[in-house]
Amino acid sequence: MMTSEERLRSVPWRALRSLGPRLELPLGAVLAGQAAERVLDRFLRDHRRLRRDERTAVAEAIFGVGLWRRRLAWHASVGAPPLALLAALLRDLGGVPDAEEIAGLAPGTLPPPRSPPADLALRFSLPDWLAATLVREAGAEAEALADALNVPGPVCLRPNPLRTTPEALAALLASEGVSTRRGQLVPSALVVTSARPNVYGLATHREGLFEVQDEGSQLVADLVGARRGEAVLDLCAGAGGKALHLAAAVGSTGTVHATDVDAGRLDRLARRALRAGASAIVRIHGGAPAAHLLVDRAMVDAPCSELGALRRGPDVRFRLDPGSLERLPASQLALLARAAGCVRPGGRLVYATCTLRREENEDVALAFEELHPEFIRQPPWLPRDTTAAPGPERPPTGGEVALGAGRPVLAAVRTPAGFVRTWPHRDGCDGFFAAAWRRRDEVT
Repeated sequence: MMTSEERLRSVPWRALRSLGPRLELPLGAVLAGQAAERVLDRFLRDHRRLRRDERTAVAEAIFGVGLWRRRLAWHASVGAPPLALLAALLRDLGGVPDAEEIAGLAPGTLPPPRSPPADLALRFSLPDWLAATLVREAGAEAEALADALNVPGPVCLRPNPLRTTPEALAALLASEGVSTRRGQLVPSALVVTSARPNVYGLATHREGLFEVQDEGSQLVADLVGARRGEAVLDLCAGAGGKALHLAAAVGSTGTVHATDVDAGRLDRLARRALRAGASAIVRIHGGAPAAHLLVDRAMVDAPCSELGALRRGPDVRFRLDPGSLERLPASQLALLARAAGCVRPGGRLVYATCTLRREENEDVALAFEELHPEFIRQPPWLPRDTTAAPGPERPPTGGEVALGAGRPVLAAVRTPAGFVRTWPHRDGCDGFFAAAWRRRDEVT
């Protein structure tokens, strides 16, 4: 896996030679708190004639200054203007000797180069509170984790079983010029190995043959263990990535009940379900489940601090308010309780986040167990035959950890306490946490 600095040295920075000074305003906007993705989109719309290498370099410059701002200020001096930070990005991280000229600065504007800082927060451009969180959660692996969070995540696709197979989709993508490999944790996943194509513009996407979904997210959805004909609740469905995943698992004879407080996201889910051929499977309820709803399985993909997905938004770390994160566990626990009330006796409940903080992960899971003794923690395995009718679940033989259709999965994702954790630096996917429980059968 390429390190963050190795990756920066592979960027075609010299394509900025005539563009550097034009980036002063967009860079300033990002540093003032505007989302880098939106700033980049506006700039590219205003400069539609840029060559491909110029567009690549501009994107890397805007995202790079947004992400590396703290490290760059250490190289260029605190309070340095945006173009000086750009020059520091090119010179000190990108290895470009004529960085000042490309950025539109006079030679000698930057202080002399110096070795990278030893401090974790400075070296990887992290707020102090976030650096402390990584050290607490990852220990000796904190540096590797911080580095992985500074590298864009891979584009991962989930083939839609309602319309294709992984093998057929891979062949069709190859005919569209997109190469892929199989996932490491979820073998049915296809990880794009081409140079970040626009997968949303492909005919295979328009035809509903795949969804863009991180491999860790696919692993978590597999953990629900949904089988054909079952009723499943997705309590925080959002725009529907996992809901559509579950819909493919339950098939035309099953139902996925989707709820979310954001009506706009549910509208997007409805459109995506239509494209995926799952409209008759996904039932949208609005902000809460229907009264007296009982399901075989429920998923709570809870709103969280999203620290495990920081590489998807390079400047997000500087827009997070650590004080606001303290309110999340209480709401996450309340969502779990709501979903628990919909799970039939003998049914399965899964809680998931895409964060690294134990306060939102293990602590919430343990608090739920204390309040709801009728739910028994389950190991992260699924029945080997996901097409069978609902029935007792038995662990796989041989002590392996299996998720989804009997596929073996790296045991490293299972924690000693029986939870699931994925890590960007270990597993190549976003950082996810998941816990699973079975509701006790009714006592007679």
